[in-house]
Amino acid sequence: MSGVLHLIPVTLGAADARLSLPPSALQAACGLDYFLVENEKSARQFLKSIAHPLALRELQIERFDKDGDAARAAALLQPLLAGRSAGVLSEAGSPAIADPGALLVAAAHRLRIRVVPHAGPSAVLLALMASGFNGQRFAFHGYLPVQKDECRRAIAARERESHAQDITQIFIETPYRNDALLQAFLDECQNNSRLCVASDITLATESVRSAVIAEWKADKPEIGRRPSVFLLYAR
Repeated sequence: MSGVLHLIPVTLGAADARLSLPPSALQAACGLDYFLVENEKSARQFLKSIAHPLALRELQIERFDKDGDAARAAALLQPLLAGRSAGVLSEAGSPAIADPGALLVAAAHRLRIRVVPHAGPSAVLLALMASGFNGQRFAFHGYLPVQKDECRRAIAARERESHAQDITQIFIETPYRNDALLQAFLDECQNNSRLCVASDITLATESVRSAVIAEWKADKPEIGRRPSVFLLYAR
């Protein structure tokens, strides 16, 4: 009988796991000794923080990040075909959402391995919940282009799409580019379009602000290097 691929949520930043993760997820993580992770260092920190019953040196922790491919995913899942279970740990809160772990999940389905998702925080979904924008129709686009003109063309296209289709557009950014991206939205979008910036979700420093572009222009904050989600709604 094959093992199980558990999708284990982690905290968004240095938060107490007991306050943001359900007991069932923590119990599942503590019952595993094989982990497929986006970053080994932060995975070890997380496992230590939840008081995993095994010493870290007794755990097998394998990296699967943005450079992972289908062949690597299949190779990492071979122990599960022999009955061993594994946990996927993301840098994004919930595995496989804005995360390369989706390739592991796809490989598990191809191999007929059972996949068990555990509830936990997703910055993208929490930001959508807190935005007040359309939660019936939304699209997550990940990162916008880095090049300035391409970024602004992409923003304009997504704004038109949002207005035409009544859809919330969701983006993330590398923290050091947060303020540049905010300025790009202010320069490119119509004054009556709505923008939400959700930063440090689930942390003590959390902030969520939704306002029309004209209001953002009149009172533009400095986001700094705080993990943030940007949402655009042109209705």
